[in-house]
Formats: sequence, structure tokens, C-alpha cells
Amino acid sequence: MAGEDSPKPQNTKSAENTPRKPLQVMHISRKKEEPLTIPKSDGIKENPLNPIGVSTNNYEAPPSKRTSEKKPSQEITKNEENISMEDLLSQEQSLPPNKYEKKEAQNQNAFEERIVDDFDFDEDAFLAALDQNEPIGNKGETATGKVINVDSDGVYVDIGGKAPGFMPKKECGLGVITNIKELFPKDLEVEVLVTREQNADGMVTISCRALALRKSWEKVQNLEKESKVVQVKVNGFNRGGVTCDLEGLRGFIPRSQLEEGENHDKLVGKTLGAAFLEVNPDSRKLVLSEKKAATVKRFSELEIGQLIEGKVLAIKPYGYFIDLGGVSGLLHQSAVTNGSLRSLSEVFKKGEQLKALITDIDPRRGRIGLNTALLEGPPGEIIQEKEKVMAEAKERSIKAIDLIKNKEVSSSK
Repeated sequence: MAGEDSPKPQNTKSAENTPRKPLQVMHISRKKEEPLTIPKSDGIKENPLNPIGVSTNNYEAPPSKRTSEKKPSQEITKNEENISMEDLLSQEQSLPPNKYEKKEAQNQNAFEERIVDDFDFDEDAFLAALDQNEPIGNKGETATGKVINVDSDGVYVDIGGKAPGFMPKKECGLGVITNIKELFPKDLEVEVLVTREQNADGMVTISCRALALRKSWEKVQNLEKESKVVQVKVNGFNRGGVTCDLEGLRGFIPRSQLEEGENHDKLVGKTLGAAFLEVNPDSRKLVLSEKKAATVKRFSELEIGQLIEGKVLAIKPYGYFIDLGGVSGLLHQSAVTNGSLRSLSEVFKKGEQLKALITDIDPRRGRIGLNTALLEGPPGEIIQEKEKVMAEAKERSIKAIDLIKNKEVSSSK
């Protein structure tokens, strides 16, 4: 025993090397380390955010109002862990509707059973209220009302709005207004044009002058479309021509369109016949012509099927230009004869008189179409016996007129 308790002899060299104990620590560190294993409970999966694998199975979330009361269809016992998704869906469909679904169905049925009258809604009263509050008089509209008051600045007219419409004195009519009270007595019914919509007080600005101008432009445009000749009175002149009045509008006739353009200053106060050259309400341009009036007047005297006499003014490759007394017509080469025509000069000469039928009239473009082939008997007769055809033109035109009228009827269908 004593031998066991006695210290073993130590080597001097090892004693001196006492500081080498860290080698023993290194020797201990080489021991095989056993991995730390923590038992996992059933149903726990490894979470990359929880590498140690600490179980969170025993953690219970604080109860909330939504999860505190579980519906029967949402309760799953431990014995239902192995139920498939298909079984759960079939089970949910077989469950009776819950109290929320029943309540929603009852509300829907109650809403469908209600009718419009249950809401105390009167459609007629609603539309009447809209009409009553609708603003009266949009810009550009016409209105009719009665004069309720006249002062030095203008006229007040009741047009059915919240406030009367106001018509300034300068808008009371065309020309110069001298006595506004005589022109607009109280209770006079007038038609006006709204020139400015209602202000904050509900008052609109109206005008009789603007409405009269609009009607005048419309009338003048219709006269132009019908190619009418109008009578105008010259009321002034300048270097370029004379001014005139037509339906309350200011018109202008250039010197080049006057029969007496050199002494146009002497035309003031005279009445002239004039035709339209330009009518533009947007730019307020009304340009007339005295010379064109003679042409328009001549056109008004012509009609389709009429036999007319004229003189050859010029011969062109495509036909003859015929002077018909102030206007010219075209006798096209295709309308000269029904035969074979080699040259226009072999039928009519320049300055020669001839008779022809009018087959086309276009006053707007200033065109008149003539025809001599309809006066022929056999094709090419006018080439061989021109004098005979011209002498019998009146009798032959009677038969030709029926052909022209029948052609017009067939073309209009």
C-alpha cells in the first residue's frame, strides 16, 4: 500500500518541461466528440430558423375572439389526423348552413320582396324637381318670353328662369334704336337668342339683334343656293367698290363687278340687281356682283329641252363655245352629230349662227350643255345637209324634247 501511495519518481527532464501541459489539452481535444442529440417530439419538422431543434409543440397562442369559438365544421380531433382533404370537403358540404349564411339568405329574400313604393319614391316628382332646377338658357339657344321692364340700359324679359333675361340696348335690334320703350312695350312677347349663360344671380344675357342676324344669314344662304338675283340699295362707297344693305347685312360689290365701275361713287342711293359671289357667316363676308346678276338672270330664262339660237364664239378640240346672249354654252363634239365626224371645222365655222337644244344647265358652275345631234334624222345628216336641219330645227325639236324628258326620267330612277 505504501508503495502505492508513494509518489512515483519523476524525470528531471519532464519536470523542467512542465509548461508543455497544453499538449495534453490538445491530446484531450482530439477525442472523438459525440454529437449532441435532442429527442424530437412527434410531428415536429426541422425549421431552418430553429437549427437546434428546440420543440415548440407545447407553445400555445393566446386565445382570440375569432378562435375562441370554433364552429363544429372546424373542430378536428386527434383521431382525424389521417383524414384526407377529399373527406374534409365532402364533410363540409354535408354540414347544414351556419347561422351567418341563414341570416344573409333571409336578408336577400326580404330585399327581393320589396318594391319601389316601399322606398317612398315618386318618379314624377323627381323629374319635375330636375326640370325646375335645370338652368334656363344655354348659349346659342333661342327663347321666348315677355317684356317685364324697360330702362335706359336695356330690356328685362321673363324667359322662365330664376331671374329675368337682360337685353342691352345695343342688342335690341338691327340698326339704330332711338326709342327703346316704344319698340318694347310691357308684356310684349319677343323671341331672343341667348348670348351669355346665367351668372351667379341666375340672369342670362339675351339679344334680338343676334337672332335677327342669324336668320338673315340663313335666308341669304338659301338665296345663294337657289342662284337668285337680289335687289340691293347702295349706301356707301370706297376705293375698292360700293357697300349695300341686304336683309340687315352689310354687303360689298367690288368695282370690277359693277357695270359702271369707273363712276361707282355716283351709285350711292341707287338700287342694283346683284348675284352672290361669297356668303360666309363665320367671317361675315357677303360679296355680290352686278355683272353676274345678268348671267344669273339669263340662266333663269333657260330650261332643259329648249331650242335656242346662238353664235359660234370659238372652236376648241373638244367642241364649240356658243354665245347665247350674255351667257355661253358648250356644244361638245360628241353632241354635234350621230355620224362619223372627222373635224369640227367641217360642220360649223367661227361666227356662224346655229340652233341647238339645251340638254344640261348648271347655274352654280355657269355651264350650259347644247346638242345638235338630236335634230338629225339619219346619222350624219347635219354634216351633209346642215342648212336643211337648221331650217327644220323647230319641228324636229318637238320630237327631240320627248326623248330628253324620257332620258331624264330614266336617269332619276
